[in-house]
Amino acid sequence: MLSTLAAQSAEKHHVARKSTFVSIALNTVLMTLQIVIGVIAHSQALVADGVHSLADLISDFVVLIANRHSGAEPDADHNYGHSRYETVASLFLGALLIAVGVGMLWRAGTRLADLQDIPAVHLSALAVAVLVLVSKEALFRYMLREAQRVRSAMLIANAWHARSDAASSLVVALGILGSLAGVRLLDPIAAAIVGFMVARMGWTFGWDALQDLSDRALDDAAAADVRKLLLSTPGVRDVHELRTRKMGDFALVDAHILVNPLISVSEGHYIAESARSRVLTDSRVLDALIHVDPENDALARPPVDLPPREQVVAAVDAALARQGERAAAVNIHYLSTGLDVDVTLPASAPDAHESDAERLAQLDLAELKRRLGARHVGVLRALASDTAIDAPRGQTNEAAEAPISPVLPVSERHDVA
Repeated sequence: MLSTLAAQSAEKHHVARKSTFVSIALNTVLMTLQIVIGVIAHSQALVADGVHSLADLISDFVVLIANRHSGAEPDADHNYGHSRYETVASLFLGALLIAVGVGMLWRAGTRLADLQDIPAVHLSALAVAVLVLVSKEALFRYMLREAQRVRSAMLIANAWHARSDAASSLVVALGILGSLAGVRLLDPIAAAIVGFMVARMGWTFGWDALQDLSDRALDDAAAADVRKLLLSTPGVRDVHELRTRKMGDFALVDAHILVNPLISVSEGHYIAESARSRVLTDSRVLDALIHVDPENDALARPPVDLPPREQVVAAVDAALARQGERAAAVNIHYLSTGLDVDVTLPASAPDAHESDAERLAQLDLAELKRRLGARHVGVLRALASDTAIDAPRGQTNEAAEAPISPVLPVSERHDVA
């Protein structure tokens, strides 16, 4: 999974560099033509569009810088990587576009305030405007196709930025055409419209980036896909407290899974790792943190005053010692219904069945239950077996050599519930 993410990241950075260099080359040529011809041909709209292209150049360099830094590996200061550099770049682009758009509106407003000073526009301005329109539309289609292929939000934003350039160039061409037809105020009106379009596009990009930086979650459809992956994991009974937050073009996932409360810690951990592996198959997920719950802790939690394991084991050992017994294993279950304790005793000799049963019958499990404040206390006797098994890690007594029978004779099982 990590190798897949690395490959996707490498391809994304390659596409970002290639498409951005294409945009830089084109915008440099177009900006020069727009500003030079706009000044010579007395077209404020064309000059405004040239300033827009200059803003595009600046944004292209911002994309290059963000693309370089967002691919850096996680480090001590950024444990989850640097993917949000792209989001920060999108926020910066949005702010830049808003500033450029407001400047265009201000300049157009001052020109419209003095209609007598609006000069006639030369035909060359229209030719440049049409050339820019065709070039920016072609650039948009190329960049959007590449951005969608690698699923990069920053590159998609940059592509739509190129489309806004094409739209503004269309408005500029219409304004110049109207000015050539004798309605001179159409040129500054076109410049004002371009300014409004640029500012509006900047607001859209900036707002989306701000939401992502504020830990915006995946949409409902994507979150439902993540939930399905978790629920499809064997051993997972339910999923709750599923939370996601955007990290660049990816998302981080936190979830609580419900498992059988009586399984071992290692089995619960295995189920959680299996669930995490399934979630990471979703290409939108960067990483996942899975919490294992024996019960839905959003609805019920164990009482906080239950005795810790050391206290439970000490009480069990004391009760067994009075009958000459000792525990081979003590399993404790902390549930919302209370404390459950299951004690397993070492296997006894085959000829000691009757005396053993009498001795176990003298255990005061009711008193032990009362002392512990437990809901249930049960005692099991392991049956002797001729087949030795490996002792659990950390267990060194003879009970490890006798498996616990799943069904014990009544005389060998004592429960207090």
